[in-house]
Amino acid sequence: MDRFLHVSDIGPLDKALEEALQVKANPLAWKQLGADKTIMLIFFNSSLRTRLSSQKAALNLGMNPIVLNIGQESWKLETQMGVVMDSDKSEHIREAVPVIASYCDIIGVRSFAGLSDREYDYNETIINQFIEYGGKPVISLESATVHPCQAFADLITIEEHRTKQRPKVVMTWAPHPKALPQAVPNSFAEWMNAADVDFVITHPEGYELDSRFVGNAKVEYDQMKALEGADFVYAKNWSCPGVTRPESYGGILSRDMGWTVDERHMAVTDNAYFLHCLPVRRNMIVSDAVTDSPRRLAAEDAANRVVSAQVVMKRILEGLK
Repeated sequence: MDRFLHVSDIGPLDKALEEALQVKANPLAWKQLGADKTIMLIFFNSSLRTRLSSQKAALNLGMNPIVLNIGQESWKLETQMGVVMDSDKSEHIREAVPVIASYCDIIGVRSFAGLSDREYDYNETIINQFIEYGGKPVISLESATVHPCQAFADLITIEEHRTKQRPKVVMTWAPHPKALPQAVPNSFAEWMNAADVDFVITHPEGYELDSRFVGNAKVEYDQMKALEGADFVYAKNWSCPGVTRPESYGGILSRDMGWTVDERHMAVTDNAYFLHCLPVRRNMIVSDAVTDSPRRLAAEDAANRVVSAQVVMKRILEGLK
C-alpha cells in the first residue's frame, strides 16, 4: 500500500477488521517493524485526536514520528501553480514536498477543504501534490474530501458493538455555527457502503453529498423516519457540498435546531448507540442527555483512532521491507 485515502486502498474489509482487532489486542507486537523508520506528520490545520493517535500508532510500531505544523513551525506554503508569490507565502509546495520526503519514509498530511473552490477541493490538490512530488507513501490524516482513518475507526467501533448480522446505521446531518468540510461524512458514507450494514443518510435538502460517496446508501430527508429502528446513529454537520446548489458550495443552508440529536430522536431507534468523530458542539449537534448516556461511543471511537492508524502504517511498513 503506497497511499491511504479511500476504503478501496485497505483491501478486503473483513481482513482489515480482523487485523485491527489483533492490533488492538496486542499493539506492541510489531514494535520492531518500524525500527529506523521515520513518519512525517504534516498539519496544515489544527488537530487533537488525529495528531495524538497518529503519533501513538507510529510509536507502537517503533517509528520516529516528526510533527510539522505548516505556517506555525515552517514557512507558509503556496499550493497553487502559476501564481506570482507576492503574498505572505514564502515557499511553494513544489519545493517543500521533495525536501520533506527526503527526511522520512512515510508522510501523513492533514489539510482541510478551503470551501471556496469546489474543483480545487474535490481534486484533492494539496495531498495529491505530496503524492506526486514526494515519492513516499502518503496517508490522509483528513484531506479536502476524505478522512479515512476516522471512518476506519468508526467501522471498528461498530464492529465491536454490533449485535445483528446487518445492523442499521444512520448518518444524520446536525446544525453547527460554522461551515464545515464534507470529509468526515464523505468517508463515513464510503466505508459504510463497503461494509455489511443497512446504511441510511439523512439531511435537509441542499446538503446532498457527492454521488461517489453516497453510493448505494438510502437518502431520507425526513430525519425521524430515517432514525426509526436504527442500531447506530452517527451525527455530523457538513456545509453545502454544491451538488444540487453549486453556487452555495461551502455555505450554511440551515441552522434548524430541530435536527439536533436528542432523546426524542433516539427514542425511535432500536436502543441505538450514538457516535460522533469529535470535537462535538453540545446542544447543537447532540444534546447533553444523549452524549452523556450509556449508549454513546464517542470516547471508544476516539480510542480506535490509534488502531486504525496503526493498521494503515503497519501495512505500509510491511510493503517497504
